Amino acid sequence: MAVETGVNAASAAGRAARVAHVDYVADEQTERADAVSFLSEVLSDPFNLAVVLTSGAVVVVGLLAYLAIRPTIEDIVVLRETLAGYGDLVPWMLRLSAGLPLIGAGFQGYLFAPTAGFDVAANPALRLLFIGLGFTLLFGLATRTVAAVGIAAYAWSLTADLSVVLAVEYVPILLSLVVLGAGRPSADDMLLAVAAAEGTYYGRIDPVHRFKRRVDAVVRRFERFVPVVLRVGMGVSFVYLGAVQKLASPASALSVVERYGLTAVVPVDPGLWVLGAGVAEIAVGVALVVGAFTRGAAAVSFGLFTLTLFGLPDDPVLAHVALFGLASAVFTLGAGPLSFDNRFGRPALRPSESAVSTD
Repeated sequence: MAVETGVNAASAAGRAARVAHVDYVADEQTERADAVSFLSEVLSDPFNLAVVLTSGAVVVVGLLAYLAIRPTIEDIVVLRETLAGYGDLVPWMLRLSAGLPLIGAGFQGYLFAPTAGFDVAANPALRLLFIGLGFTLLFGLATRTVAAVGIAAYAWSLTADLSVVLAVEYVPILLSLVVLGAGRPSADDMLLAVAAAEGTYYGRIDPVHRFKRRVDAVVRRFERFVPVVLRVGMGVSFVYLGAVQKLASPASALSVVERYGLTAVVPVDPGLWVLGAGVAEIAVGVALVVGAFTRGAAAVSFGLFTLTLFGLPDDPVLAHVALFGLASAVFTLGAGPLSFDNRFGRPALRPSESAVSTD
């Protein structure tokens, strides 16, 4: 009960000060606006409607042109082959991107998302849990177990404060770590090497490494689905941000546009700003979910995160580290199976090269 009280009290205070996660920077006092009325009002302006239609046409034409000329661009083949060589470093990327913000969450006192605060003085065990999760992920120690505990902690946090859904990017990261393990460099990898070597003292007393090898053999068959988990998880996060946080709750997003003077950067109607941001995020999210132009969508999302941090100085940087890491992993791995990219490849660039995905 003490934990719940501390969480609820700090969460209520934290939301007073909360374009990626609107709730992190918007004023909670903003009145809610009807989504349908908002869209009707924005698109009733002929200029706004023309901008939306023209932008959509440009994007479609650009994608079609890219598909037409891509078979002649050898640079993309080289890039894809280079990224394939980074695959073994993906667990390290994911551990860093989850571990660092979890440490920050523990010290600053919030449950995954800055909107879900808790009183660190009243809940020292909760603080220690988040800091411990973060440091063990950074070290890569007992990674699969720690990632599973992290998933359980996220599920519990949702029951304490539904705004934790804003940090849903932790779910695909932690699920992927349950499958991949720590990778290298990591404490797990070092300890396994020492334990497996003949004549080592640690090898005589360590009870884990033989069990770990059996677990590795079991989960290896699921490794090929890690790109699917990562891109779908990231896509769902984007669709939520665009559809729920912007188009379904335009008042909060409009307050952010006004507060930071974003119309001075791009001189258009504030409603068009919100509509454009929401549609862009939904489009990127849908592309990631279906696995279409996956690496391109990941690159666009990385750019959106960067622009958000520069454009919204109050946006908590730590809260976006996991998203940066997730985007980096998706860019590295591509679409994986069960995707548009994997199903509809382009013609081979060379006679000896098999068809490759359109990501």
